[in-house]
Amino acid sequence: MTRGGAEKLREDPERRCVVTGEVQPKAGLVRFVLSPDGIVTPDLAGKLPGRGVWVTASRAAIDKAGQKGLFARGAKAPAKVPDGLADLVEAGLARRVVELISLDRKAAKAVCGFEKVKDWLAEGRAKVLLQASDGSERGKGKLWTPEGARWFGCLTSNELGQAFGRDSVVHAALGAGGLAKRVVEEAAKLNGLRQSTADDPSGKN
Repeated sequence: MTRGGAEKLREDPERRCVVTGEVQPKAGLVRFVLSPDGIVTPDLAGKLPGRGVWVTASRAAIDKAGQKGLFARGAKAPAKVPDGLADLVEAGLARRVVELISLDRKAAKAVCGFEKVKDWLAEGRAKVLLQASDGSERGKGKLWTPEGARWFGCLTSNELGQAFGRDSVVHAALGAGGLAKRVVEEAAKLNGLRQSTADDPSGKN
């Protein structure tokens, strides 16, 4: 398991974090590039042109990279670090996770609501269990993370609701295939930015 929370696969490309010096799969890192005017810009989709600077997906690492001039060192060019860079990354990752879950829902590979999620868990269909960070701990503790599945509690009930076209959602699950792997990768990064150290409330994470 990498520090970013994604499972390391043999074929995963690896990069070195400019803060920790550790080499790890790209899935656990955030890529940054310099804009034409030298501003440090998060490249969450990994498609922007330019020399990439890779940082472990955590608020502390991103803050340190800015404070210690590591973006300029990694890019080998003068770099301007915008205020609240970690906040920008967090907001962008949250949008990506919500959008990915929404796409999975439209492909009939995601459900929400306590009873539907409980049914998927009982039937062995759930591969990712998502529970709102501001949901009732008692309610969340009544569900469990299946063997070999993943649990995330980094989205708020409002954010999780957006993925399902509702005002608020506390419990959701993703099935196998579809975009589940990408949701796991992006949610793991978001977890790091939100400094979520809470355990799976079911005690089986």
